[in-house]
Amino acid sequence: MTDVLDLNHIHLSDRPLIVCDIDEVVLEFLTPFRDFLRASGRDLLPRSFRLHGNVVQRDSGEPVADQMTTDLLEEFFVQQDAWQTPADRVVETLASLSADADIIFLTAMPPRHTGVRRALLDRHGLHYPLLASEEPKGPIIKRLHDARDVPLVFIDDILRNLQSVRTHAPECLLVNLMANADFRAMAPDPGDGILKADSWTDAAEIIRGHFRR
Repeated sequence: MTDVLDLNHIHLSDRPLIVCDIDEVVLEFLTPFRDFLRASGRDLLPRSFRLHGNVVQRDSGEPVADQMTTDLLEEFFVQQDAWQTPADRVVETLASLSADADIIFLTAMPPRHTGVRRALLDRHGLHYPLLASEEPKGPIIKRLHDARDVPLVFIDDILRNLQSVRTHAPECLLVNLMANADFRAMAPDPGDGILKADSWTDAAEIIRGHFRR
């Protein structure tokens, strides 16, 4: 049985709430992961919207086994502070939005890597509260927001996470944002009710428009 994520340390005001995914939203992920792979003779090819099957040996072009991809992801998260950097314009955009809203980071990264990620975010001035859980995001956001009568926004690059939040918090504004243009072009269409943003500047305009309603 999985432990329920502890939210007791999260204190929200009566302002709107913005919940942001981390990888490919707040921090670059695919580009630094590719660079990490290349440093050990492998590569990440943008052939489909997934990691497993697209990690290959550079000398042969052969895909590595799925378990090796999983192991490489684990190693990358251990070393993330040496590879990952903030997405374009995220630092200044969140600083501006934080004048009008509470901001929380919700990452699907294994919680055991939270300390390294917290230090990495703080190093770049991204001091917003951080939650790490591999559980579905919809129930977590429902618990966070509870029954507060203020705007709620969720930003993520992965469709299943956006759909999970739509199911559990139907009042939430859903924004699909992905830093890597190559993989973003192959992403499935999010469908009705999920807005696509091509950049943090675009996302901020969408969010501020929602707040003005």
